[in-house]
Amino acid sequence: MPFLRKEFLGETPVYVRHLTMEDMELIETLQQEVYEALPIRSVLQPLTTEEYEYILTKKGMMIGVFADDELIGFRALVSPEVDEEHLGYDCGIPEEKFSRVLYQEISNVSPKYRGHNLQKKMAQWIMEEIDLNLYDYVCSTVQPLNIPSLKDKFSQNLIVKALKIKYVDKLRYVFFKDLTAQEPAHYKEQVYILMSDTEGQQALLKDGYVGTSMHLDKDEWYVVYER
Repeated sequence: MPFLRKEFLGETPVYVRHLTMEDMELIETLQQEVYEALPIRSVLQPLTTEEYEYILTKKGMMIGVFADDELIGFRALVSPEVDEEHLGYDCGIPEEKFSRVLYQEISNVSPKYRGHNLQKKMAQWIMEEIDLNLYDYVCSTVQPLNIPSLKDKFSQNLIVKALKIKYVDKLRYVFFKDLTAQEPAHYKEQVYILMSDTEGQQALLKDGYVGTSMHLDKDEWYVVYER
């Protein structure tokens, strides 16, 4: 399969291409490497072989980053099945437009290549691959206090539209981005609130605020809400 682009991580040349079912062993090997290196493993929900198959063969897209022949990072987007958990409900998207929603799925970077902003770069590269004739919205969920993933979403200008229990019993931020927006939203009010204050954030969201960024102050993480 042809490469999409050639980039550099420091002085190391890397190559980016779409992944296919033929790459499954490489994908699962890297996922296991990343999972085993995590200090808190609960921040990553590994995907099953069946979930990867759905992304690679049905309504999804994955890009992989290679140094020589080694897969050192991958990132996925998926067009989800419509069910009661669909993030479109949480983000106020009309049901008739759910087919135009993509989810940002799993993103993994080899521990050997951290420190190069590769997760952020992969986000840019895969978002550039979206067919805007087919899709209008991107959604995602992130566990509170998963700081790298939260930074990743805010760096792409996704906003928090909900903080609620998803997937039976998991507290998650629900992120949203309108790909059709011509210019950034302008807000008049701003509130800083502790990331650990779940009820306070939920009250702000109910009152029309959205989460737009995060801020570290004296070892405490705050979320910035605006409306």
